[in-house]
Amino acid sequence: MKSAVIVFPGSNCDRDVQIALRRSFGSEPAMVWHGDEDVPDADLIVVPGGFSYGDYLRAGCMAAHSPAMREVVKRAGAGVAVLGICNGFQILCESGLLPGALMRNAGLRFVCRDVHLRVENTETVFTRGYAGGEVLRIPVAHHDGNYAADPETLSRLVNENRIAFRYCDMGGDITEDANPNGSAANIAGILNEAGNVLGMMPHPERLADAALGGTDGRAMFEALAGKIAA
Repeated sequence: MKSAVIVFPGSNCDRDVQIALRRSFGSEPAMVWHGDEDVPDADLIVVPGGFSYGDYLRAGCMAAHSPAMREVVKRAGAGVAVLGICNGFQILCESGLLPGALMRNAGLRFVCRDVHLRVENTETVFTRGYAGGEVLRIPVAHHDGNYAADPETLSRLVNENRIAFRYCDMGGDITEDANPNGSAANIAGILNEAGNVLGMMPHPERLADAALGGTDGRAMFEALAGKIAA
């Protein structure tokens, strides 16, 4: 299994993802500079968190037009798994790989803390390592994580089982208080129609090792590496 990480000016979680992938895949991921037009063959491409281009114009907007992202869009269309985390989620929306947009947090403040997520869909290569309804503890760190979409898109996401994670409380209940940014329907992560592209605001790579204080994120990378069967 091969993996690649797209690195932008302003990325700050690319090395965290690199370490998580190295541990789970047992090989070194290709670190691809955003200006490169050629992306090595990979079974998984990760668009990491950070503040690409300083979030100028709109979070993820400029990065979505990078040469490497044009190739990522092509690979996603060919069925390659693509994971966008935090700023990566924003970039995937801006590039058209996922619907909707990430707006400023409802409280207009940067949020950096652990949150709880409920696993809504376990039928994907990203989430097959979890149980349906399982509650995870995963960190968030963002200022623009408020997921928004028109009512038709939101209805389609629900009806097509494309909501991967929702913000919840410790008991798994979907509540307003458990929502750190005001996202519609407490959405923390969504999938494309084919199920091979996942965008999520929380950072699974930040809790993929016991030395970091928890391992709730590890199952995602283990599943992507093929270590957890469908």
